[in-house]
Order: sequence, then C-alpha cells, then structure tokens
Amino acid sequence: MPTFSAYDGTKLAYHVFGDGPPVICLPGGPMQASVYLGDLGRLSTHRQLVMLDLRGTGRSAIPQDAASYRCDQLVEDVEALREHLGLERVDLLAHSAGANLAALYVGRHPEHVSKLALITPSTMAVGLAITGDARRETAQLRQDEPWFAVAFEALETTVAGKATDDSWQAIAPFFYGRWDEMSQAHQAAEDGQKNKEAAAAFGAEGAFNPDATRTALAQFGPPVLLLAGEVDLAAPPRTMAEFAGLFPNAKFVIQPGAGHFPWLDNPDRFVATTAAFLE
Repeated sequence: MPTFSAYDGTKLAYHVFGDGPPVICLPGGPMQASVYLGDLGRLSTHRQLVMLDLRGTGRSAIPQDAASYRCDQLVEDVEALREHLGLERVDLLAHSAGANLAALYVGRHPEHVSKLALITPSTMAVGLAITGDARRETAQLRQDEPWFAVAFEALETTVAGKATDDSWQAIAPFFYGRWDEMSQAHQAAEDGQKNKEAAAAFGAEGAFNPDATRTALAQFGPPVLLLAGEVDLAAPPRTMAEFAGLFPNAKFVIQPGAGHFPWLDNPDRFVATTAAFLE
C-alpha cells in the first residue's frame, strides 16, 4: 500500500486500481475511508484510480492536530498527493462530501486540474441549500417501494430537525436505487469506515467561504462533469443543476434510477458516462 507525507508529516495512504492515466478520487462521508468507493463500478478498466484515504481514515495516520481535519486544511493533502505522483495536472473525481474538498482545491490550485468529475456532490462549499421540499419531491419517486411509508415518515422527522439514530437508519433505502442485499451491506459497513471526530471537524467554522468559492468556480475553464442520481434525496437533481450552473464549462447528467451511489445502482451506465468524460 503506497503512502506519502502530508505538509505536516502525517503519513497518508492511497489505493491504486487499474492502469492508464491516473484519476485522483476523493471520498465522501465526510471523512469516510475510500474502500466504500470500490473501483467505481469497474471504472478502473478505463483509467487508473488513485483512491486517497483522507487523514485519520482507512490506512492513513491520525494527525497530531485534530483541527487539520477541517475541509480547507485538507486541500494541501490533495496537493501533496499530486506532487508525490509527479503530475503537473490531474483529473480529479470527488463523491458526495469529497466534492467540497474538490471545490476548494480547484479554488486554490486551478492550474493543476485538467478535468473535474463531481459525483452526487455535497453543496456546503458553494452554499447551495437543499430544501426539505426538494428532498420530499425526490423521495416521492419511490412511493411504490414496500419500505416507503416507514422511510418517508422518518424523512419528515429528519427534515423537521428531530432526527434520531432510528430515523437515520430508516431513511437509508432512499440513498440507493435498489434496496437489495448489496446496498444493505454497503450501508451497514459505513459506520466502521468513518472517523466521527474528523467528520465533526470537517465543516467547522471557517472551513468554507461560499462566495469566494463560487467566484473561483466561475473562472474555472476546464471541463466539468456533474453527475446526479435521479432518486438521490441527498443531492436532488434540482439542486445539482444549480451546482452545475456555477461552472462555465459543465456537463450535467442525471443517471436514471440512481441514488447517492450511482456506480452501485447501474455500473455500466455510470462507467460509460464517466469514462467518456475522462477520455
């Protein structure tokens, strides 16, 4: 397992899948080990995937300073990985909360990014609010599912700000296009892959300056793919379209029937879209 040193000496690990030109992949969570990404539905048959375990997650070391888990502090970890790989410019792929880190990296080091793929991205870094109505509207697409009634009641509790551990568990099916054994196993593994202390620090005060980030993204000329899942209430297509509109050169794609993990819901379709963009 390859490692490199971050700016503060923390040893960070990454995992490599496939051959060809590398794509640096940033996991979400926030602060979840990259193992949940797998090889992104065999995207590794088209490109070499360099999966970073963010500090304090997966095989990467725990830093001495817990404040370094803050998203804006993680930017220089990505930069250290780019330098370690000897790449002048990189293709960057980020999922969910990892998109916040990708956006901040683009804002700070735009000259080092050749293409940017954002997969069902979080919007904290750019200040786009996802309303309860947008989540309900997306959830209603699943009303024929046998688990819908219980999950939708829990969603209402969550939207009202009264979430419990039970309600978070009950809405889990909404994050997958199919709530089958594979999805249930994927979801069950999540807790063991997350660093909760790091997740709490990720979005701490000062981590984000949405106005500055939006200004930077508006000046970012390289190609951008923003891929949304049709039934993903974590990143509803309506809000994802707004996010794509922040870039001057973005392609916005909605993957039919997909939730928050589109490479699980329809690997062939996900890979066809993403590989074509990264060519």
